Amino acid sequence: MADIDNKDQAEMDPADMEDVEEVEEEETGEDENSKARQLTVQMMQNPQILAALQERLDGLNGSPSGYMESLPKVVKRRVNALKNLQVKCAHIEAKFYEEVHELERKYAALYQPLFDKRSDIVKAAYEPTDEECEWKADEEEELTDEMKEKAKLEEEKKDEEKEDPKGIPEFWLTVFKNVDLLSDMLQEHDEPILKHLQDIKVKFSDPGQPMSFTLEFHFEANDFFTNTVLTKTYKMRSEPDESDPFSFDGPEIMCCTGCTIDWTKGKNVTLKTIKKKQKHKGRGTVRTVTKTVPNDSFFNFFTPPEVPENGELDEDSEAVLAADFEIGHFIRERIVPRAVLYFTGEAIEDDDDDYDEEGEEADDEEGEEEADEENDPDYDPKDAAPPAECKQQ
Repeated sequence: MADIDNKDQAEMDPADMEDVEEVEEEETGEDENSKARQLTVQMMQNPQILAALQERLDGLNGSPSGYMESLPKVVKRRVNALKNLQVKCAHIEAKFYEEVHELERKYAALYQPLFDKRSDIVKAAYEPTDEECEWKADEEEELTDEMKEKAKLEEEKKDEEKEDPKGIPEFWLTVFKNVDLLSDMLQEHDEPILKHLQDIKVKFSDPGQPMSFTLEFHFEANDFFTNTVLTKTYKMRSEPDESDPFSFDGPEIMCCTGCTIDWTKGKNVTLKTIKKKQKHKGRGTVRTVTKTVPNDSFFNFFTPPEVPENGELDEDSEAVLAADFEIGHFIRERIVPRAVLYFTGEAIEDDDDDYDEEGEEADDEEGEEEADEENDPDYDPKDAAPPAECKQQ
């Protein structure tokens, strides 16, 4: 066979031989490209390589490409003119947000009578009329008159068996427990206190004063502290930083101040008493020392870290303030205006809907990865590591 092949090759036209060589080279090139793609896929599946690549990309983010340096001087001058225009835009935007704040103040006055009535209903100062209580839920549309009457009788029977509660018990505590951002702050010893919370109000700064808003937490008389109102004030700024005007992205909270809580003796949940044993170095005797230390509590919200005049904070204080600003803004923007929807859970469902699509995409990607593994001839389910939550401790 080898002789025949050699003979055939000898009889082939030289031009045909060139064609064969070219085809072989092309096939070799395709093989190399295929191997390169496989190698790339393997590299991109390596977490360490991905982490190193991400770190490199993060370092490049925001770095100049060199294009600006390559521009002629006359063009650079014009770019500088555009940047000066951008600074002026930032100052106009700051004025825009100041007027938005004025509008917020104006409409807050329109909302307040409704919020006051909400508060009166919650704390049983006002009993709404039958007309005010009438609400047609979606599921009721499909009920027949007979079913509605039966449901009404059963509900009345249950009401007769129970004590007649006043207002809406534990309204604000339920709101707090329904919202992850707030429930993370709650401790078990906070709940008996928050059962006495009757209302949360937002008060804006007066016209002509620096931008700020105050959260007012109104409590009924209780055994824990003598305050009837606990306050938290957030001071804001709506002007570009002269040293970095392009970073302006609307009003920012500069600092916040809480209030002094007049705790009843022995009821301060922000402190706890611990006992420590100390051994004397010389005599070897042991004594018990009682110390008062900070305790986790929602009511630490009213004693935030103080911002020094130079504005410099350590990392822990910065993290605490950043979380504090987020909570204050969330209470002002979402909780106070839509409290009943957080009480019923409807607002939480709306918030969750914002993440459904992303979650589905993530599930799809996981499914594709599992399918790829199952289609891999070298894949052995026994080799797969169990999920972290399934590992035995």
